[in-house]
Amino acid sequence: MDKNEALHTRFLKAFNAANSMDTIDIPIDLRLQFYAFYKQASPNANFYRTGDPDMIRNAFKMNALLQVNNLTPDEAKLAYIELVNETITKYKVKIELI
Repeated sequence: MDKNEALHTRFLKAFNAANSMDTIDIPIDLRLQFYAFYKQASPNANFYRTGDPDMIRNAFKMNALLQVNNLTPDEAKLAYIELVNETITKYKVKIELI
């Protein structure tokens, strides 16, 4: 497995771990960081809906994306993995670190 494949595998594991953290109350700013790093790491993911009537939520999402737009997809994957691990540690989630 090459370096990019290994990173992508770790990223997918982190994504699955993040999705299984439904038992904790994650603050909205942390959720927005997850969103922004994931979106930057996965440019083809279509999370932002232009027809969404909740303009405030979309403004927060756009702001989060602007804060990470200088990251490459691989840098965003690494940041996402780190954020998942920090969240697991901080909230004592019963999930293995990635």
